[in-house]
Amino acid sequence: MSLRIGQLTDLHIGFDLANEREGNLIRLEAVLARFLDPGVRPDLLLLTGDLTENGDAESFARLANALKDYPIPCWPIPGNHDLRDTLLEAFPHVVPADGFIQYVIDLPGLRVLMLDTLEIGRHGGAFCETRARWLSDRLHEAPDVPTFIAMHHPPFATGITWMDTHEGEPWVQRFATAIAGHDQIVGVTCGHVHRAATTLWNGVPAQVCPSTSPAVALDLRPMDPNTPDGRAMITDEPAGLALHRWDGTRLLTHLFISDQSTVFASHNGNMTPLLRSLFAERPND
Repeated sequence: MSLRIGQLTDLHIGFDLANEREGNLIRLEAVLARFLDPGVRPDLLLLTGDLTENGDAESFARLANALKDYPIPCWPIPGNHDLRDTLLEAFPHVVPADGFIQYVIDLPGLRVLMLDTLEIGRHGGAFCETRARWLSDRLHEAPDVPTFIAMHHPPFATGITWMDTHEGEPWVQRFATAIAGHDQIVGVTCGHVHRAATTLWNGVPAQVCPSTSPAVALDLRPMDPNTPDGRAMITDEPAGLALHRWDGTRLLTHLFISDQSTVFASHNGNMTPLLRSLFAERPND
């Protein structure tokens, strides 16, 4: 049995709150519709932070309204733009732990641990001793169950200077200590950077999901915050999304965009000779 886990991040609903049909809401509707395609439809959907622009109740109500009839279960965590109280009001099925929005999603053969890296007033991540203890306890209680971790802030640098996490930050060290030696962790997925990135971090596959809202420009040059150099910082790239597939042994992630592509070939009689030859090369299951 395989599982499909969708991921959306950095929705930033309410960026243009005066406009009921704001651009970020339209982009969200596009990715939600994309996930209803039978070929990619997930069993559940992770919303990994910065769900709103300002964390206000009106923006969260707008998000909740967009999701109220959605047929796929949605599981959120906060980002640095969110507020915990208003998030919990919009998603009453989420139960916090020790005052933080951290919880377990138990799936057939796989555990998903949703982490809270929000510190009010700080743009970057945070992971205090209380949160680290919770994570450590969850990992110790199920050492033989494959575990996937979702969080808003990446614990690693991407090279995009103005968005980067410094890997020497205390919160990163607490997170690294909490997961050290836990071989059941099959991956860590994040948001925050507004574009796709993958790496191997402390021996664990880790990635950033592309954003639903406009992207951060890919520019790996050093930046002096006091010397404007005219570089692009935010760009109107298509809304992005991630689909994680767990096959019982391995986690594989597809990163793609919401825009519908032109179909050049379909599964019809013209493709039958090619498909037969491809399947004939494979060993029998």
